[in-house]
Amino acid sequence: MSNSRHKSVPSKSSPDAFANIEFLIDGNGDITIGAVGPIRCAATAADEDQCLAMLARRPGESLPELLQRLDAAIADAYENNIFIDEVNAPPSS
Repeated sequence: MSNSRHKSVPSKSSPDAFANIEFLIDGNGDITIGAVGPIRCAATAADEDQCLAMLARRPGESLPELLQRLDAAIADAYENNIFIDEVNAPPSS
């Protein structure tokens, strides 16, 4: 990659700004960012066993803000067994 295309991390980001995302990826998990069905931009996170979070990008939300929410959602999944799904409709009763 040429130096003119390389962008540095914004200075306001701490070195561990996305520590949970990094932990997930280092442990053979993955994240995906992009269109999911009718949702134009979503961020998902999964480990080898399950989907941890599926977030829809909110109006006016920047990509770093979406990633911060994804990082927090990964922590919620591992620490509190809370799995956020903003992509799929809730099951009908």
